[in-house]
Amino acid sequence: MIFCMKRFSFHGLTAAVFLAVAASFNVFAQDQATASATDTNAAAADPAFEDVADVPWLPNVLLIGDSISMGYTPDVRAKLADRANVHHPAENCGATERGLEKLDAWLGTNHWDVIHFNFGLHDLKYLDAQGKYTDPENGRQVAAPDVYGQNLRMITLRLQKTGAKLIFATTTPVPPGALGRVAGDELHYNDMAKAVMTELNVAVDDLGGYVAAQQLKLPPRPASEAPPAGEKAKARPGEIQQPFNVHFTPEGYDQLSDMVVTNILRVLPPVKPHTPPPPPKKPGVKDGVPPPPPDAFHT
Repeated sequence: MIFCMKRFSFHGLTAAVFLAVAASFNVFAQDQATASATDTNAAAADPAFEDVADVPWLPNVLLIGDSISMGYTPDVRAKLADRANVHHPAENCGATERGLEKLDAWLGTNHWDVIHFNFGLHDLKYLDAQGKYTDPENGRQVAAPDVYGQNLRMITLRLQKTGAKLIFATTTPVPPGALGRVAGDELHYNDMAKAVMTELNVAVDDLGGYVAAQQLKLPPRPASEAPPAGEKAKARPGEIQQPFNVHFTPEGYDQLSDMVVTNILRVLPPVKPHTPPPPPKKPGVKDGVPPPPPDAFHT
C-alpha cells in the first residue's frame, strides 16, 4: 500500500516548539479535570455512536479511535452518505490495551471493506494511583512507546485478518498545558506507529502532521492564557485545536474529516450494482393511475 499523506519535514521543529513551550507550563487546565482512567464511557447520545442502518449495496467502513475520532465521525458519515455505511464502536476506544481486549467485539460479524483506526493519546497519558489524570512526577504513563508499539502491531495483525483495507491515522498533537499529557510526546508514539505500519504495509493518514502544520501558523499560547481547572480557553480565529486541550473546534473536526474521507475514498470499493427503489407514490395514486376527478354530486 502507499502512504496516503505526505510526511512533514518540520517534524523536528514541531517537537522543539511544543517541548520548549511545555517547559513553561505547570498548569493542567482542560475540560476533563476529573476524567476517569479509561475515558471510555462517553454519553450514549454521542452522534458518533448512532446505530447505522446499513444500505446493502454500499461498502462498510469502520472508524476506530478515541474521542478525536468520535468528533470527526458524524462529519465523515455525512460526507460519505450514499457512498458508504460508516460505523464507530459505541464507546471511546481508549488505549491499545483496551483495543486488544475489545477488538473482536468492535469488529462484530460485519464484513468491513475499509477500517480507519488510531490509538495513541490514551497510551501516552499519565494517571495517578486513583486512575486520575496527573503530571509525570505524580503518576505513571499508561503504555511506554515500546509497549504501545507491541500492542499496536498485534492490533494491526488482527485487523489484517478481516481482509479490509487498513488506514492508520497518526495521533494528533498534545498542546502545552493539556491535562495528564506532555506536549510533544505524540511524536515518539507516531514514530513507533509509522515503523509498525511500514513493516506491515499499512497506509497512513497523517492527521498528526496536518494539525501540527496548521497550529504552527499561529503564535504559541502564553501560560497566562491557561484557564482555571474545569474551564475552557476560547479558540482564536483559525485555531482548529482547542487551546490547552487535545480536542478540536468544530472547524478542526471538519478539516480532520476531510482528511479521513480523502484517504478512505482512495481505497473504497465502488457501490454494488443495484436496482434503485421506486419513488414513493403520491397520496391517492394507485398503481400509477390517479383517481378520477370528483363529480358534482361528491364535492
